[in-house]
Amino acid sequence: QVQLVESGGGLVQAGGSLRLSCAASGSIFNINVMGWYRQAPGKQRKLVATITTGGSTTFADSVKGRFTISRDNAKNTVALQMNSLKPEDTAVYYCNAWVNGMNYWGKGTLVTVSS
Repeated sequence: QVQLVESGGGLVQAGGSLRLSCAASGSIFNINVMGWYRQAPGKQRKLVATITTGGSTTFADSVKGRFTISRDNAKNTVALQMNSLKPEDTAVYYCNAWVNGMNYWGKGTLVTVSS
C-alpha cells in the first residue's frame, strides 16, 4: 500500500509564506506526476501545481509567480513553496501522485491566510 503524508500547513498572515511537503511511502516502484490540489470551504477541489519526474511544471493561473513546486525523486517527496499568500489561498491542500500507475491522495493539510 502507498501513503502520501503532507506537512507544513498552518496559519499565516497575508503576504507571508508557507512551505508544504509531501512524502510518499510504501511499495513504490515508480512515481510519475506529483502535485498539489486545494479545496476551499464549500468549493470543489482544484489543481494548484504539478511536476513530472523530469521537472516539468504546471500551475493554476491564480498562483503563478507566487508558488513554486519541486520534488526529490530519490526521496519520493514533493514540496510546494507558497509566497505572497492571500486570504483566497485559504484551503485544505492535498498532495496527489501517480504511483505504480495508480492515483493516490494525501489526507490534506489546512492552510489559513488571515487578512
